[in-house]
Amino acid sequence: MGEQEQQRIEPEQNYQYVFTAFTPTYNRAYTLHRVYESLKAQTYRDFEWLIVDDGSTDNTCELVEQWHKEADFPIRYLYQENSGKYIAWNRGVQEARGKLFLCFDSDDACVPEALERLKYHWDSIPEPRKSIFSSVVCLCEERNGKLIGTRFPQEITDSDYLEIHYKFKVKGDKWGFDKTEILSRFPFPVLKGEKLIGESLVWNAIARNNFKTRFVNEVLKIVEYLPDGLTRTTVGSKHALGTAFAHASSLNEDIGWFRYAPLTFFRSAVHYSRFSFHVGVTILKQFEGIKTRLGKILWFVALPLGYLVYIKDWFLKERHEKHF
Repeated sequence: MGEQEQQRIEPEQNYQYVFTAFTPTYNRAYTLHRVYESLKAQTYRDFEWLIVDDGSTDNTCELVEQWHKEADFPIRYLYQENSGKYIAWNRGVQEARGKLFLCFDSDDACVPEALERLKYHWDSIPEPRKSIFSSVVCLCEERNGKLIGTRFPQEITDSDYLEIHYKFKVKGDKWGFDKTEILSRFPFPVLKGEKLIGESLVWNAIARNNFKTRFVNEVLKIVEYLPDGLTRTTVGSKHALGTAFAHASSLNEDIGWFRYAPLTFFRSAVHYSRFSFHVGVTILKQFEGIKTRLGKILWFVALPLGYLVYIKDWFLKERHEKHF
């Protein structure tokens, strides 16, 4: 698990901006102004705002057209049929004209110095080591000033998402950028019929390829959780295919971290079977979907509990539908 300091030779890219501020959005005209106002206030100005509209039917397009006329920074708007945030993300990475790719969700806000501080932390990485780094990540807080989740082990922690999650057990939403060129190598897998896949799939894949992240204990993003947000709506059987896929990936790809977080992997085994049942995957196919020996053992032990939670989901769904 130790840090590998090998020099990487990366292809030269011609980028027009330092940052691409990327926003995937769907029927969020009523919150998108939070991103716009935050970008207007930035003290660092070398960026573009790239919006990928995932099939909105509200007045998002008209709103962006108005901002495009008045803004003193470049705005690009791309429309696609409703396919899901991760499809919009893949497209955004391919379309980005900035070297550093920073995602602003459609209800996000940040402090005026956010881009300046992120660039400062990136520039603070010694040049001989910078080739092994993919990103800089900071802390988030709610609008009332409450810190979201936990802090990083040190004020500046050079690590990766796997170690931060499994060994240091850092929790809660965090925010930062990745190098666009590196993100282009690790797109989200496309699952037919699924519109949501957890972002950890990308961060973990980057970490497994020995890229580092500089984690900093500085609050730069302000989060407002809304009733229609993805975090609040992905319960029960919703997005079961993507959720089962993500937990299978943990059991297959990350099981080497088991000694640091055994309960986390057991929960993944429970949820893998739970959500697999939701999409009609048989027990045999579930077994075949796990490729590691320890993963298979965890899945077998967790299978009864996973089935019970699946049954509970089914009854809750039935009761909800009767009420509505």
